[in-house]
Amino acid sequence: MNVIDAIKTRKSARSYLDKPIEDDKLSAVLEAGRHAPSASNRQEWRFVIVRDPEIREKIAEAAGGQTFVGEAPIIIVACAETDSHVMGGGQLCYPIDVAIALDHITLAAVEVGLGTCWIGLFDEKKVKEILGIPEKIRVVVLMPLGYSTDPSSKEKSRLSLGKIVKYDRW
Repeated sequence: MNVIDAIKTRKSARSYLDKPIEDDKLSAVLEAGRHAPSASNRQEWRFVIVRDPEIREKIAEAAGGQTFVGEAPIIIVACAETDSHVMGGGQLCYPIDVAIALDHITLAAVEVGLGTCWIGLFDEKKVKEILGIPEKIRVVVLMPLGYSTDPSSKEKSRLSLGKIVKYDRW
């Protein structure tokens, strides 16, 4: 599979098979995240890999009760160990860098036959308590990872290039 196919095939999985993820697939997916670019090569991302079913259930509760989050055999809790560095353009590095790493992870997951879903609805304080994450670490996104019950692809509704791209000037 090439990267364009992975981009076009990727979709949010909200239902997962009760099937463990092979270690080599998990390693491949995490390696993809590790190789993501980051501002000034800061590499502030940190990932907590949650496999324990009881802990996954608690995290699903902290994610607004979204039970499918805990259904996945793994939840990647994407964090940032950051000094809150701001790039020259005024943006914080860590949310962007963690998002880039997670995007690499989602595309690698597609390649190895796994599904993911970006979860931004969660109580950061509760997730930190559940996982023993230090106060200074930010929890940025939760990402269930597993075999989707519906691995088929579907056409995505996207704006045309003409609506989103400007050349030379706005």
